[in-house]
Amino acid sequence: MILETIEKENDIKKVAPEKWNILADEIREFLIEKISVTGGHLGSNLGAVELTMALHLSLDLPNDKIVWDVGHQSYTHKLLTGRRAGFENLRKYGGMSGFPKRKESDCDCFDTGHSSTSISAGLGLAKARDIMNQDHTIVSVIGDGSLTGGMAYEAMNNAARSKSNFIIVLNDNNMSISENVGGVSKYLNNIRTADKYLDIKEGIYNTLKDKKMADPIVESIRRAKSSVKRLVIPGMLFEDMGLTYLGPVDGHNISDMIRVFKEAKRCKSAVLVHVMTQKGKGFLPAERHPARFHGAEPFDIETGLPSHKKEKSNYTDVFSTVMCKLGDRNEKLVAITAAMPDGTGLKRFRNMYPDRFFDVGIAEEHAVTFAAGLAAGGLKPVVAIYSSFLQRAYDQILHDVCIQNLPVVFAIDRAGLVGSDGETHQGIFDLSYLSSIPNMYIMAPKNKWELSDMLKFAVGFEGPIAIRYPRGEAYDGLKEYREPIRFGRAEWLYQEKDIVLVAVGSMVKTALGVRETLKAKGYNCSIINARFVKPIDTEILYQASKTHSLIVTMEENVASGGFGEKVREYLDQLVEKPQILNITLPDDYVEHGNVDILRKEVGIDAETIQNRIEALVK
Repeated sequence: MILETIEKENDIKKVAPEKWNILADEIREFLIEKISVTGGHLGSNLGAVELTMALHLSLDLPNDKIVWDVGHQSYTHKLLTGRRAGFENLRKYGGMSGFPKRKESDCDCFDTGHSSTSISAGLGLAKARDIMNQDHTIVSVIGDGSLTGGMAYEAMNNAARSKSNFIIVLNDNNMSISENVGGVSKYLNNIRTADKYLDIKEGIYNTLKDKKMADPIVESIRRAKSSVKRLVIPGMLFEDMGLTYLGPVDGHNISDMIRVFKEAKRCKSAVLVHVMTQKGKGFLPAERHPARFHGAEPFDIETGLPSHKKEKSNYTDVFSTVMCKLGDRNEKLVAITAAMPDGTGLKRFRNMYPDRFFDVGIAEEHAVTFAAGLAAGGLKPVVAIYSSFLQRAYDQILHDVCIQNLPVVFAIDRAGLVGSDGETHQGIFDLSYLSSIPNMYIMAPKNKWELSDMLKFAVGFEGPIAIRYPRGEAYDGLKEYREPIRFGRAEWLYQEKDIVLVAVGSMVKTALGVRETLKAKGYNCSIINARFVKPIDTEILYQASKTHSLIVTMEENVASGGFGEKVREYLDQLVEKPQILNITLPDDYVEHGNVDILRKEVGIDAETIQNRIEALVK
């Protein structure tokens, strides 16, 4: 196999051009085989194989730098930089990350994980290069879906002022996670179909190539080329912003891309190379269902179907079902998501109520302020965004929603530890950053029925309110405990004495395991389901402090600014204070890995909590 000869960066340059396509096929076979076992981002990587190869053939790594936007499409990059063995433990605890990591390789120049950041980071690297009088190439690779994020345009606006080389590669596959939406997508579609432009551009290039012309003549031709672009493709957004535009070029033709990258490297300014690729290329199920294979679970290669059948509903399914029912009852209910209708469970709502569903693309800031406008106009918006992505819209939540006390519901999916995607995707800060905002209130359900009840309560609430719930299977225990949701009130699940576990959301299930073990060892143990993280139920805490010597708070959030910190602050005001133990995640970033392993590693599993309680009591 040719792939086995790639042991380190730049080894690809030893591969003869006539064998490039063979290597591309081997890479695809390798990725399909490995990701079918480990899970991971398949579709985006299959589409970027030739693009990555062309970049590595055109650059000198690690001296030259590639910044991958989001970074989930960097698997081929990892293969070509000598990390083939790492795919055995891809995204597992202690194994190779599914995203670029500076600590993993010198060829990873910038850690990524969220969208629309690569142009800003790349421009920073280019300016650092210039100030330090260095001479190497900086390339930022960004997808067409990421161009729906406003940060990309802020960066391009600044990049247009650059007087030195900086290359932006637009990987255009007409897909982000779900189908792209909005004006940017339509604009790129116009470019894709501009055959006249492609023919004229090719003719101009051949003229420049075949004739040794003086610089003034070359410059005249380049100006003519620019005029042709404006004539054939109205708007020419990138050129009008001040960027030199090259393309479109076939993202599966390595020779063509190398030629264009060579031209791009000669530019003494910021240049955008428009590359067209097919997401999921080479694996028919991924070509047909790119959204399903964006972040794939382990699957059967022959059929493309998941290896493990899903048995129980997850919290996203529950949210989806309740939203559809509420949409039928309330014509003012509208739903907003940021390029994640499938992931957030709003696909069914979109199908049932298309006029009341809004996918704004990868633009969380816009999603929140847009929702504020909808609320100010008399509607009831529900904004469904993953926890780790919602933090990108902190300013909009504070200024545009909460200052005006607008009735916007935030459905925060993937809250807590999410596992294999690692630091950039763990939803472990939302309780902290939302709790700091006046007028914002926060709930967390103990099981699937409580999520349903909380969503109904939130839709009827007159002000900003958030519900945070975890990824994965919805807990269906404690069905008999279903008191009506009352604002700011917790509930007793078991009321005894001595030790009381005050658990938030997903930690209620863990609290049940802790209580069972403690009871078997002769301890009395109560459980309070917090329900509300803000405001905390001081009445039930005061009551608990009178009959319990140890209060244990349990949350799947960092310590700083979390629920336990608020409980401790309240209890410290009491004259007779019980002992308090805060079970939280550490104030740190949590690596990738299986969630159960991570919970034990960070100390929020039932066994570790029980041991800490026993140590205090003894």
